[in-house]
Amino acid sequence: MKLGHSLVALVALAACSAPKDAPKPADTTAAAAPATPAGPQAIATVIYNTPKDAAAFEKYYAETHLPLVGANQAEIGFTKAELTKFTTALDGKSKPDYYRQAELYFNSMDDLKKGLATPGFKKVGDDLANFASGGVIALIAIETGDKGADACPALATVIYKTPTDTAAFEKYYGETHLPLVAKGQAEIGFTRADLTRFESNLDGTTPPTLYRQAELCFPSVEARTKGLTTEAFMAVGHDLPAFATGGLVGLLGEQQ
Repeated sequence: MKLGHSLVALVALAACSAPKDAPKPADTTAAAAPATPAGPQAIATVIYNTPKDAAAFEKYYAETHLPLVGANQAEIGFTKAELTKFTTALDGKSKPDYYRQAELYFNSMDDLKKGLATPGFKKVGDDLANFASGGVIALIAIETGDKGADACPALATVIYKTPTDTAAFEKYYGETHLPLVAKGQAEIGFTRADLTRFESNLDGTTPPTLYRQAELCFPSVEARTKGLTTEAFMAVGHDLPAFATGGLVGLLGEQQ
């Protein structure tokens, strides 16, 4: 998406649109009580492009892939998995740029690297070719915010592409944009903000294909729809062109 007037229009559309609820398939990934990390969590992130056959994707994903991930969780060593299905673009109407996202959380970058080297992770990775017919973007991320424990049934996601000047991006992001988001939290109504920076592609090559991700979690689709109509959210959206010089993708989704 190009910034400028098109972004302002996108945010305005988001304020006027109410996406419909989507059915939620069962999460068959094995559950585990997350340990408290000593430092920033590291995340193996897989972003799925739209598959050729969404129904076939969902069937295989739920019945075969997620059980495979769960069966290998102990060996891989991730503490939890967060699975998101993107329902629309941020305007609440357009098709999303990406289809799904899976995030595997590790207590540290060392734990993540050990996990990626396991036979269990190789099984999971090799299985992608059996259903991810649209292709994937696979990334390693580091958590850069103080993540809360609130549930995230509905979320608004912004994925930033690499800016023209990363130092200028980080300065403005940390000193101006994030305080603006925090100031508007009560009015917007989000309960948690997940901030991550992509460190490399999953194979270790840099620079990564994408740069940062911010997820605002809401207690329900209705709360999110209300939040996107607020003046505080509009102020956040209008601030994006000031620093997101590489462009961005805005998405609405539901964790499943």
